Amino acid sequence: MKRIFLFLMTNIAVMVVLSVTMSILGVGRYLDEQGLNLTQLLIFSAFIGFGGAFISLLISKWMAKRTTGARVIDPQAPGSRQEAWLVETVHQLADRAGIGHPEVAIYDGPPNAFATGAFRNDALVAVSTGLLSSMTEEEVAAVLGHEVAHVANGDMVTLTLIQGVVNTFVVFLARVVGYFVDRVILKNERGMGLGYFGVVIVCEIIFGLLASIIVAWFSRQREYRADSGSAKLMGAREPMMKALARLGGLQPGKLPESFEAAGISGGGSRISALFSTHPPIEERIRALQNTQLN
Repeated sequence: MKRIFLFLMTNIAVMVVLSVTMSILGVGRYLDEQGLNLTQLLIFSAFIGFGGAFISLLISKWMAKRTTGARVIDPQAPGSRQEAWLVETVHQLADRAGIGHPEVAIYDGPPNAFATGAFRNDALVAVSTGLLSSMTEEEVAAVLGHEVAHVANGDMVTLTLIQGVVNTFVVFLARVVGYFVDRVILKNERGMGLGYFGVVIVCEIIFGLLASIIVAWFSRQREYRADSGSAKLMGAREPMMKALARLGGLQPGKLPESFEAAGISGGGSRISALFSTHPPIEERIRALQNTQLN
């Protein structure tokens, strides 16, 4: 969750900065004497959409370290037996996944972990002190396998491409609707009036929410795949199932036969589930039970 949230927030901030900068410099003028130049607008939208997504991806490791206060463990001089075990475990999992050794970090916080980075062979895997203190080594290893699987699957790049596409359509459609309202409904015939800018802002918010649902859906599919990847790296389903049960507040080894899929950890509304980047814990455990390890 933290990995996706940091990426989305950084992406939005970069999009705003790029848009303002291009407007100040007069770049991307998509309104001419004939009206709205859709080709220029599409180029402008793609530049803003993909530019924001890729810039946020490139600085994702730096941003994650800064915002979480994560401390990278020196693999040559770990500070404790636990740190040495973390580095060794992540490196072993990375070798099995066929990727370069990620940086390994610890940060203070409730049970959680994340992976980020623009490149499969230069990623960051971070785990919280809360997770380390509340799980067994086997469960922690399964969570680390989940994060390594994210890196091996190229999930951050995939999310970047999806985010770039939806960003492009948000920027493009918001300005088309704004132009239509300003010219056809408000009858403004000179430049772009206040109605245009107001409608663009409102549409970007509305379309942005719809885009978030699309990105969240793709993110949930990648979570299932990372869970499966962890099981394959560990050679068994049970460690990841136990880790998920622990995160969901269930007793490991005593999983109920049926679950209520009403949101994260069995709570929340259907609407909030649409915006969730992670599937309900119960559904993830059920999917793991059907995972083929070969």
